[in-house]
Amino acid sequence: MGEMVSFPSNGGTSEGYLALPKEGSGPAVIVIQEWWGLVPHIVTLADRFADAGFVALAPDLYHGVQTTEPDEAQRLMMGLAMEQAARDIAGAADYLSQRPETAGGIGVVGFCMGGSLALWSAMVSDKISTAVGFYPALPWERMAPQWGSYAGKTAMIHCSEEDGTSAAPGIRTAQSAIEAAGGTCVVYDYPGTKHAFVNDDRPEVFNAHATSSAWARTVELLRRPR
Repeated sequence: MGEMVSFPSNGGTSEGYLALPKEGSGPAVIVIQEWWGLVPHIVTLADRFADAGFVALAPDLYHGVQTTEPDEAQRLMMGLAMEQAARDIAGAADYLSQRPETAGGIGVVGFCMGGSLALWSAMVSDKISTAVGFYPALPWERMAPQWGSYAGKTAMIHCSEEDGTSAAPGIRTAQSAIEAAGGTCVVYDYPGTKHAFVNDDRPEVFNAHATSSAWARTVELLRRPR
C-alpha cells in the first residue's frame, strides 16, 4: 500500500501515488495513467511494480479529476495541456532521483494515452533512460516530439491487434525515429488482443495471457542496469 505525495513541478506542485518496494530500495518507474485519470487500476499497477522491487510513482496528470465515462475521458485527454504534462513528468523524474529508496535508473511505463506520453517522456527528462508504451493512443503531433533525445535510450512498445499492431503508422514513426536517433526500440504484437488488454477492471478487453507476457518483458527491461 502506497500513499499520495506532492512533488515540485517547474515552480509549482503536483501530486502522485507513490509505492515503495518491500526490499527498501530499487530502480524507479513512473507509471502514467490511461485517459480515465489516476484511477484505482493505475494505483494497483503502481503497487504491482513496487511488489516487483521498483520505486513506483504514478503522477496525477489531471490533478484530481477522473472519470469512468468514455466521452468525458476523451474530453479530458484532448484538454490535457502538454506543457504542463511535460513539467509534471519531468518533476516526477526529479523527485524519484532524489528519493533515498531509488537505486538505479528511472524508467517510465504508460497505458493508452499514457503509452504515448511514456514514450514522449524520454524526450522531456534526461533522467529517464527507458520508456515502455502500451498501445499508444495519442498522435505524436500533439507532443512535437524531439526524437533526437533518444540517443542512448531504450523504448519498448506493446501493441494490441485491435489497434493495427506494429503496422500502425504511429508505431512505425516512433520506432524508426528512435532508432535513427541512436536509441533502441523493440515492438511486440499480441494477436487476438483488444485495446487496453492489460486493464483487468475491464473484463471485455482484458487478456491474461498477453498481460503476463507483456508484464514479464517490461519488468525485465526496467531491471536492466542503466
